Amino acid sequence: MPGEGATILFVPGLRDHVEDHWQTHAARGTPGAITVEPLRADKLSRAARVAALDAALDAIAGEVIIAAHSAGCLMVAHWAAAPTRKVRGALLVTPADVEHPLPAGYPAYDALAANGWLPIPRRALPFPAIVVASRNDPLAGFDRVAGFAGDWGARLYDAGDVGHLNPAAGYGSWPDGEALLRDLADERVGR
Repeated sequence: MPGEGATILFVPGLRDHVEDHWQTHAARGTPGAITVEPLRADKLSRAARVAALDAALDAIAGEVIIAAHSAGCLMVAHWAAAPTRKVRGALLVTPADVEHPLPAGYPAYDALAANGWLPIPRRALPFPAIVVASRNDPLAGFDRVAGFAGDWGARLYDAGDVGHLNPAAGYGSWPDGEALLRDLADERVGR
């Protein structure tokens, strides 16, 4: 079971909870897992999202492994600039590249900039991490995500052609994610 001995904290992106998302499936299948609750106000505010992540982390006793997706990865990177507790590791799946305009249907570049999402933090994370990159993600080019992984001091996992690794790309359950969480739990990440 991923995360034995540690609580898995799932950090969704800006679309919050999506029923057939890999995170939703993994959270249901992981005893004791917690998911950061959706915001009721200031939904586009990076500061409010990071505060919600911090509150969720604060409520967990013992070790934590973070499993973030899309803009959730950026929330983790922003939080890690001034961490309030120790984290065992993080799985950062298909981070969105908000430094470039996103496709139609996603928040506009100007709105993201105005709400504190830019620039994307580029400091090494203070915990082991795995960054999952897709070869055909409409929200971030592979080379950009590889650059984030390098800047964050994280191991890069090439997931191949998996789109944004969400239901729109044909992904619900994602067994590779569970294996990567096990790697973090077993500290087989390497930095």
